[in-house]
Amino acid sequence: MNIAILGSGNVAMHLSKALIYAGYPILQVWSRRCQNAQNLALEIDADAVVNIADISDSVNVIFLAVADDAIETVASQIPKLPNRLIVHTSGFTDMQVLTQFSDNVAVLYPLQTFSKAIVVDFKQVPLFIESNSNQAQEIISKLAHQLSDKVQLANSETRMYLHISAVFACNFTNHLYTIAQQILIEKNLDFNLIRPLITETANKIIDNLPSQVQTGPASRNDEVIISKHVQMLQDHPHWKKIYQLISQDIVKIYQPNLSDHK
Repeated sequence: MNIAILGSGNVAMHLSKALIYAGYPILQVWSRRCQNAQNLALEIDADAVVNIADISDSVNVIFLAVADDAIETVASQIPKLPNRLIVHTSGFTDMQVLTQFSDNVAVLYPLQTFSKAIVVDFKQVPLFIESNSNQAQEIISKLAHQLSDKVQLANSETRMYLHISAVFACNFTNHLYTIAQQILIEKNLDFNLIRPLITETANKIIDNLPSQVQTGPASRNDEVIISKHVQMLQDHPHWKKIYQLISQDIVKIYQPNLSDHK
């Protein structure tokens, strides 16, 4: 099986290495920025191509690990060949955007956050797959199961809900860490002081549902503390608004059961 990767970002890099580890060397790499394609190709012992039209006819599986708004444009440039499988890796984009460019299309969505400098055990990454034909399903299922021990079928609508939940759980949470970091910096305090708190919070939900372990002033509807916190954020109205919105939502959820969340 000859594989090409279109894209050179975090997902492209981790997916490429996982494929190689599973026994599927990458033949070619393309990126909007030629230098990025060359850098990734050098790292994974592949060839960089300048134009998508230069993808070899021997490539029978092409992964699109590009931004959502670029998937259709990039896919439209792929030379159409019988039996060639085109796969995108997006959690949010409908699989159907690919069907106009190939008779065999699929999705392989890794539900994980990737950073180039941090190694991820791809075997533990949940992969959600979808396909439009028996041939595509056979290929993408085989690949997915060799990449990860956690593979599930998921249609485009299901993936969208997985994606939005991931945004709340990962992207928004990390932004809140950033706000906490900035508050501490302003008062000459070290972010390392709250790393144990972050770790313990994450550890709690390994064996419990998040709703079972909520703590803090809003869960107790402690109006005195909440009011003082709001006053402390007067110089940062955007942080103040975030604090108020989240606190109001927590109070709304936990107010009826305060005795269970002390």
